[in-house]
Amino acid sequence: MNPSATDWIPKFLSGLERVDLTTKFKNRTNFYTYLKETGFIYGVSVKAILDETVSNLDLTKEEYTKINLFHALLYFYFQSNPKGSFDDAIGSINEFYNKIDKGKTGFLRKLTLSQSNSQHLESVLSSRLQETNTALKKNNTSILTYALLFVDVLAYIKWLSKPRAIKSYAKQLENSVITCCFFALKAKQNKNKYDRLLIDLFESSTEYLIADTSAQDITSLQQLKRISNRSDLEKKYILDICIIAVWDDHEMDASEFNFLQNLTTKLKLPEKELTTSLQDLTSFSDKYTETIQLFEYSNPVKLFYKQSAATVKLLILRNKKRLIRELEESGELLVLLSQSTLRDLNPEEKHKVKEQLLDVCKTIPSLTIFLLPGGTVLLPLLVKFIPKLLPSAFNENRIQDKKN
Repeated sequence: MNPSATDWIPKFLSGLERVDLTTKFKNRTNFYTYLKETGFIYGVSVKAILDETVSNLDLTKEEYTKINLFHALLYFYFQSNPKGSFDDAIGSINEFYNKIDKGKTGFLRKLTLSQSNSQHLESVLSSRLQETNTALKKNNTSILTYALLFVDVLAYIKWLSKPRAIKSYAKQLENSVITCCFFALKAKQNKNKYDRLLIDLFESSTEYLIADTSAQDITSLQQLKRISNRSDLEKKYILDICIIAVWDDHEMDASEFNFLQNLTTKLKLPEKELTTSLQDLTSFSDKYTETIQLFEYSNPVKLFYKQSAATVKLLILRNKKRLIRELEESGELLVLLSQSTLRDLNPEEKHKVKEQLLDVCKTIPSLTIFLLPGGTVLLPLLVKFIPKLLPSAFNENRIQDKKN
């Protein structure tokens, strides 16, 4: 079975029964623990959840990630529909992704009417991993994108029981996760250059992430609404992601640990949950430190920031002509981006920039990375680099303004 080839889903499922994907796990929490042991929650899958060998090939991190995402979606489908079939599950997952991606025509444009249901889902999962984006190098998709894929799973769980307003739910959950990561970074006692750069990026992203909210309005965990009302799986996931955010030197200073204790309290999780989560990451790191990219670097925050900045620059340059044309046609967006180099935009202007930039991204396949999990947090980099890397478009705009 080759997860990078067409019809990998039927081959993966051949020889498997529904019970093979579900009965190994005592409950949802137990499944989450197994999923975390694969590295999926940390954004670096190093194996599949199944005990059986899923392929005779030497699979990549991306391929294991795809298999684990599919398995997780199947598991929770059968939890809600114990008598359902594989075909039913695939149809349900396709319907879910259609709901959360409604309006993102560029994101799923490559899907054709001639595809079978399983081929359609294969294309969707590939899009979620952005593996078909030829403008990106093999290892250039950010760790954040893979780590946030579990938001898809949590949103699917919610959709299975309460399908209404699922897009809003998924967005709010992702925003809560990213905002908690921001506070985790701010809690670090000894911040290095890249910690500060990433904090600045998160702060500048706040108004893009949360409508009608400024960075100054959210200064502590206490101001995050309804975070304590989330499900147990959502709470565990938020805690695990925040632990990753401060995991750079494999040590925990007092301020970092104090933040994680406060977060655990805010989430209304038992204190032992924090101890378990720390032990899980330590164990995973010790076991796979020589084989996975995240821990080959002394500072994963540095890796994420440099990786993200390089990716955004590459995408802008690779799509230079198309971007200039789209910006010139947009009018208002070009003016606002030009103004952003001279002054801070107000919240209303930032909201306009976000919506119009995302519309542009939908029309350019290589830029659909900004529609992926965590993509919105990179928008400030796009706003920052477009005027610098495409100066001709803005110079011409200023000339026209003077003439008018």
